[in-house]
Amino acid sequence: MTASPDAFAELMARDEAEIDLARACLLIAEDAYPGLDIDGYLGEIERFAVRLRGRLAAGDGQEERVVALNRFLFDELGFSGNADNYYDPRNSYLNEVLDRRTGIPITLSVLYMEIGRRIGLPLEGVSFPGHFLVRLPLRGAMLVLDPFSAGEAQSEADLRVRLQRVIPEGAAGGVPVAELPLDSFLEPASKRQILARLLRNLKGIYREADRPQRLLDVLNRTLVVSPEAHGILRERGLLYQRLEAYRAALKDLQDYSALEPEAPDIDDVRAAVLELTARCARLN
Repeated sequence: MTASPDAFAELMARDEAEIDLARACLLIAEDAYPGLDIDGYLGEIERFAVRLRGRLAAGDGQEERVVALNRFLFDELGFSGNADNYYDPRNSYLNEVLDRRTGIPITLSVLYMEIGRRIGLPLEGVSFPGHFLVRLPLRGAMLVLDPFSAGEAQSEADLRVRLQRVIPEGAAGGVPVAELPLDSFLEPASKRQILARLLRNLKGIYREADRPQRLLDVLNRTLVVSPEAHGILRERGLLYQRLEAYRAALKDLQDYSALEPEAPDIDDVRAAVLELTARCARLN
């Protein structure tokens, strides 16, 4: 079944608790896979959870459920992180992750959370710098897991090593990376934040690959998820200009100028607006 064009916007208009994260990911994928059977893929996730629930004992605690989830998803079903072809765009589309059983940290984390939620694990996403993770509150403590590495638990030392890979020394106001408070990096990500990060990944991939139509799809979705991200209006306007959609380009850049009159690049944007205004007048 193909979703209506407004299905994604309707989903994003809901309260956080009512957003179906897996459905939102599949609606994003529909841009690249027109006619995608969204309900079919959601049904596959549900069937995975039903199979796993059938193996759990009534008295299993959260630790046992995590072990069972890891064994089922990674050992039995064979899901794994795609380290060999990390920037393949298919890794960012949940349907492809389900079909190919490989992905990147954020898409594997979405799948991990969606199945975990269905077996009673209140898993939360973590927008950790450079590598998306999952966390589970556990008796006054916090278990941090890496679905890209088969659900491996992350120690404090592991997390600090990750930080040192992405935060240069001296970049944190003179505080050594080894002394930065980890809690500030382990806050739960909202569903909108997760989707925005997924879209940032795709934006980078399609910009690098110079695929303007795919990039446009991503920017359109991003503005629905994060309408306050005014810089995306500028990016989309300039992309419309490149695609010779001059009226659409003019509107986006005019809107950006009105919303961000003090932006560092405002003079360049206003120059583009003047050029586009003249070009659009010639089209009439």
